[in-house]
Parts: sequence; structure tokens; C-alpha cells
Amino acid sequence: MLSVFSILAVCIACLGLFGLASFSAEKRTKEIGVRKVLGASVPQLVGLFTKEFVLLVLTANVVAIPVAYYAVRQWLQEFAYRIDIGIDMFLIAALAALAIAVLTVSYQAFRTATANPVEALKYE
Repeated sequence: MLSVFSILAVCIACLGLFGLASFSAEKRTKEIGVRKVLGASVPQLVGLFTKEFVLLVLTANVVAIPVAYYAVRQWLQEFAYRIDIGIDMFLIAALAALAIAVLTVSYQAFRTATANPVEALKYE
């Protein structure tokens, strides 16, 4: 049951991230249209769009990993049979969060980057 709720939590987080990426793409549609007209390629636009989300995820991980490591160590000290928790588990979780964020945002960025720039700049 814990696995089901964990997967549900990740799916809800991905929906929130997708909504944030959609909002950001909608807000920057004209900028992306101008960049396409001036010769930017689709991979450049996708990279530009995902770079800011990657920085946010990395910043969140830099803040969260030490706090979580300290909290887990304190919690594990209360048990009679102790185990050592390594930093590798936190790094794997950080890489998984980064991969999920990149996949979620890249889809929306690719969709926006492949749109016709004429539609974005029609009313300008």
C-alpha cells in the first residue's frame, strides 16, 4: 500500500510540474516564436526552457539532502538495531527527481518549440 501511495504522490507532483511548465510556456510563447524566427533550433529552445527547471530542482536537492540526512540519522538513533544510511540513497533520489522533472518539462518544451511561430506572433 505504501508503494501505491508513493507512486500516486509522484504522479501528482508530475502533474503540478507539468502545469507549471505549461503556464511558463504559455507565458513565453511570443519569446519562443521570436527566437524561432531568428533561427533558434528546437533543441536550443528545449534546452533553454528546461535549464531553469533543472536549476530549481538542483537547488531544492541541495537544500533538502542535508536536512533529510540529519533527520533520518536522528530517527534511526532511536532504534535498538541501528543501520548506517549512506549518502548514495539520497543521490539516487535526487537523480530520480531530476530525471522525472526533465522528462516532464521537456515534453511541454518540445511541444511549444515545435509550434508554428506565426501563430504566436500573429497579433503583434
